[in-house]
Amino acid sequence: MQFLLFLSEILVPLILLSILVYGLLKRISVYEVFLTGAREGARTVARIMPTLVGLMIAVSILRASGLLTFLGNGIGMVTEQIGFSGTLVPLALVKLFSSSAATGLLLDIYREYGTDSRIGMIASIMLASTETVFYTMSVYFLSVQVTRTRWTLAGALIATLAGIVASAMLP
Repeated sequence: MQFLLFLSEILVPLILLSILVYGLLKRISVYEVFLTGAREGARTVARIMPTLVGLMIAVSILRASGLLTFLGNGIGMVTEQIGFSGTLVPLALVKLFSSSAATGLLLDIYREYGTDSRIGMIASIMLASTETVFYTMSVYFLSVQVTRTRWTLAGALIATLAGIVASAMLP
């Protein structure tokens, strides 16, 4: 166990050092390459920022308007039959767009039901095994300017559904 702790502490500095040494051996201006990458990263952030802000505002509006609770109650009537509480429906929907908003909902569930409750465990497993599909797709596809996403959305939604189903079955 001590070896793993040592390895985890030394790994990042070792990787950085190996990149620096490799660059020096190949006579590459490592600092210039770093600055070029940082400039490109800043441009990427500037390009995707409106999308990120839009997603965050949309999730905040949905949460504040009560629409998520309404959907949770409506869809919950069906999902209760298969052992998936209606309380978890808003969490599953929000997780598609924003992990931080989903974490806020998770904390609300913990306060109301407890972390060791069945609902708390399902919510924890669900957040750990699902992805922020729309956020991830918008960030990655906008950053590399992909216009044809093909089957990405369908595959991501199926994987998310599998994570939700698994989370309901595991505890």
